[in-house]
Amino acid sequence: MNVIVGLGNPGKQYENTKHNIGFITLDQLAEQRGIKINKIKHKALVGEGIIAGRKVLLVKPQTFMNLSGQSVREVVSYYHVEPEDLLVIYDDVDLPLGSLRIRSKGSAGSHNGMKSILYDLQEDGFPRIRIGIGAERRMDLASYVLGNFDKEDREPMKQAVSRAAAAVERYLAEGIEAAMSEYNTKKEKKEKKEAE
Repeated sequence: MNVIVGLGNPGKQYENTKHNIGFITLDQLAEQRGIKINKIKHKALVGEGIIAGRKVLLVKPQTFMNLSGQSVREVVSYYHVEPEDLLVIYDDVDLPLGSLRIRSKGSAGSHNGMKSILYDLQEDGFPRIRIGIGAERRMDLASYVLGNFDKEDREPMKQAVSRAAAAVERYLAEGIEAAMSEYNTKKEKKEKKEAE
């Protein structure tokens, strides 16, 4: 079984914030595949289903961001999930708004939810999809990530969420390398466009 974790904070007040892009992506994926994320298990809202012919567990930790690792550790331990079968989706303030960065492993960077997961799992060799929420902030980090998207940012973020959901499907069907190859935002494309 594959476990797909979207990071975010529980509660209405955080629903559409930048820090909840992992939850938002998981919700879109679930809606597209007719999976209901409505059972409470392992300190998370979870939903089971089939995507790309594989059994999946969609997981939205309800511990608040900084303790996400507690929930993920419980899930991984209970289902005996191998690192390559765990995929985590989350926001990244250090990436341009709307860009995707998919990796097979790595550090947590500045993201507290990922720091918690790496600490609790004592493992960094699992795939992740980072969705850029823009590094051009003009306020402190907490206020920025817990704020809603500006009107002009909503469309690019909607597209990024759709691409991230598609990348999850590609990962499940063909592996993380195939997802990286197709869905990583290409730096060279951006540079070419800027030169034109």
